[in-house]
Amino acid sequence: MSGLPLETERLILRNWREEDSAPFAALNADARVMEFFPRALFREESGALLARQRSAIAETGIGLYAIEEKGSSKFLGFAGLAPVAFAAPFAPATQIAWRLAREAWGSGYATEAVQAVIAHAFGTLGLSELVAFTTEWNKRSRRVMEKVGMVRDEGGDFLHPDLPPDHTLARHVLYRIPRGRGPQEDSAAGSVSTRPRRKPT
Repeated sequence: MSGLPLETERLILRNWREEDSAPFAALNADARVMEFFPRALFREESGALLARQRSAIAETGIGLYAIEEKGSSKFLGFAGLAPVAFAAPFAPATQIAWRLAREAWGSGYATEAVQAVIAHAFGTLGLSELVAFTTEWNKRSRRVMEKVGMVRDEGGDFLHPDLPPDHTLARHVLYRIPRGRGPQEDSAAGSVSTRPRRKPT
């Protein structure tokens, strides 16, 4: 059972649709969004990634879920789950990952979406632990990890094997969260209870 879509106060997390292709390609081509990745993605690469995630979610319920804003139905990015795809001391493990369009930054949407994914992973999917990692310079993503209750495993910090050891983005920090520390899930209703961060007034 996939348990999708996931609903929060302001967001819907769901499987991918064909109409997501263009905004997803724009997201992955944005230099600011991709600042902490080796490079932006070409349109064909975005299309292939979308197709893989759509298939994985349909087959297993596990993948990177498209994020849609309630009311406007606007595509905002993705948040979801993926197996760690490289050799590492903490693998095998399931990673939580997200990427939002710049216009969605500063709204608390990333935290809200990640909380929903964590609740889904520990509730419907029955996973026991999640990890997240990013280059040590990525303060925005690290703040989201900490807000949702993830704890840094300093002994698990690592050099990403897909990058040269002296690359400025090579050094990554590792965060973990075990079942029991995530937000609560109402599995019967198929929704999650989250408290999105509000902007100061």
